[in-house]
Amino acid sequence: MAENHPAKFRVENIAPILNVSDMVRSLDFYVGILGFKNADWGTDEFSLVSRENSGLYLCKGGQGMPGTWVWIGFDGDIFSLYRELVQKGVTIVLAPTNFSWACEMQVKDPDGHVLRFGTDPDEQQPFADR
Repeated sequence: MAENHPAKFRVENIAPILNVSDMVRSLDFYVGILGFKNADWGTDEFSLVSRENSGLYLCKGGQGMPGTWVWIGFDGDIFSLYRELVQKGVTIVLAPTNFSWACEMQVKDPDGHVLRFGTDPDEQQPFADR
């Protein structure tokens, strides 16, 4: 068996590229509804939306695949976020559910990408996966 010699480099950042069909509509969702910040250099074809130290690239038509799933771990009240997103008409795929790995909810963006929002699981409540 060959020895494993991993490549030597430091990972600075990992950010998925989401394929979008309408940049204005996508920015309305990510900036207007979710509170991300649009990059100053963004164009109608390619941009970066970010929050704290994480971001998602948005590419109109050329890169990425429709229906990508993205994990967004956060610290906050998932139930409050859920109620806020429901009030704003966001498509909810999975209401907040307590799993052994996270309390998670899933929402769809305007292009059908699924955003999996998750917080620490509630150890005092039953887990849906057990």
